[in-house]
Amino acid sequence: MYAIIATGGKQYKVSEGDVIYVEKLDAEAGDDVTFDQVLAVGGEKMTIGTPLVDSASVTGKVQDQVKGKKVIVYHYKRKTGYHKKNGHRQAYTKVQIEKINA
Repeated sequence: MYAIIATGGKQYKVSEGDVIYVEKLDAEAGDDVTFDQVLAVGGEKMTIGTPLVDSASVTGKVQDQVKGKKVIVYHYKRKTGYHKKNGHRQAYTKVQIEKINA
């Protein structure tokens, strides 16, 4: 069985036992999280929501708060001597999917 959930402006296809990295959630390691925005549930019978599946949810456990790879942002304007270099590391939450309630 799998589900398609929406969180942080993105959609994820998850199954029980999967480990996913989602946009940072306000939770600490060991906390339980519930994803209520379930767009579809698949398995033997596919259920597609309009736009969400009623009474469906996905529960998971937060494993860690991590940061992604560094992305270099470089601004440059020719002929003026202007250049600026910045780095950015996006914050993610590592979640292990425990149960799909459909």
